Amino acid sequence: MAKVELKHIKKVYDNKVTAIADANVVIEDKEFAVLVGPSGCGKSTMLRMIAGLEEISGGDMLIDGERVNDLSPKDRDIAMVFQNYALYPHMTVFDNMAFGLKLRKFPKEEIKKRVEEAADILGLTDFLHRRPKAMSGGQRQRVAIGRAIVRQPKVFLFDEPLSNLDAKLRVQMRMEIKQLHKRLNATMIYVTHDQIEAMTMGNKIVVLKDGDVQQVDKPMTLYNDPANQFVGSFIGSPSMNFLEGKIEKTDRLYFRSRDVNFSIPENIEKQVSKLVGNGITLGFRPESIYDHDYEDRAQLTEKVTISIDVTEPIGAETFIYFKANDKEFCMRSSSGLVYENGQSLNIGFDVARLYFFDSESGKRLV
Repeated sequence: MAKVELKHIKKVYDNKVTAIADANVVIEDKEFAVLVGPSGCGKSTMLRMIAGLEEISGGDMLIDGERVNDLSPKDRDIAMVFQNYALYPHMTVFDNMAFGLKLRKFPKEEIKKRVEEAADILGLTDFLHRRPKAMSGGQRQRVAIGRAIVRQPKVFLFDEPLSNLDAKLRVQMRMEIKQLHKRLNATMIYVTHDQIEAMTMGNKIVVLKDGDVQQVDKPMTLYNDPANQFVGSFIGSPSMNFLEGKIEKTDRLYFRSRDVNFSIPENIEKQVSKLVGNGITLGFRPESIYDHDYEDRAQLTEKVTISIDVTEPIGAETFIYFKANDKEFCMRSSSGLVYENGQSLNIGFDVARLYFFDSESGKRLV
């Protein structure tokens, strides 16, 4: 398989629109990397540049140490799985999977061997003589993946392959693609706008926004240690909460906002002291807010009294929504504690899980 390197890659279209500004990303051999971000962030453009389907405006693209900027897609030794399957409706599953090998004039026995091996991996052995119209969406997507497997490429590219499937089938296909990666031990690059897919599938995630790479890291590092406010908000469901305020110093340090005020605990005072007088955005995840009257494990800030707007019991846990500073916030609680709409509640924030961001740039400060 192969290492993929993007060195100062740029993509500028003829109308002077910059799709990728200056991307520097290294995807190691046998890694499963996910490109994630909102619509229009440049993730599909980046994938298409790796594939050779988009011309590179600047920088160097390397696959297995070889510069491939000027190589055609067929010469890059990659295989791509598209969102819409792109199967030939008049061909059987066998012929769809074999088509690329036939074009390359592989021997019939080698084609048969590769297709049957791929069909066995994907559970398609009993469907090789069916046509796509007689198959479900998940089965068609397996055929598209099988067509890529028979190529035995250096790099597999997936462009939002599960977006046409229903929720239950997406979960199943996520597991199957992860198992496929483990079985093939291949380099895979996967594009999605769904951060849950990104977190559950990749061992490296590239977060993009407006053509800029925001952070490249392991899934849980992105979750626990976001580089900026955008990454903190995009990674995680429900999203991270944000509260505008200031750090003030009187007898000690305080976080001040209209509805939420508390003293900064001593163990993080030194780190936070440099933010005195600055407008900051405080970030905290739903699971970092606790019922102050029941929590005795986490170190919490002082009590803040809120009024519950809406409760959403979803089984093992309950989401609690409340307003502060005219914004809505979400708290995650155990279903063992019962709350009612309109109830007054004393909450505290886990000191170890507070994030401080610059209000203007969004950059992580502490």
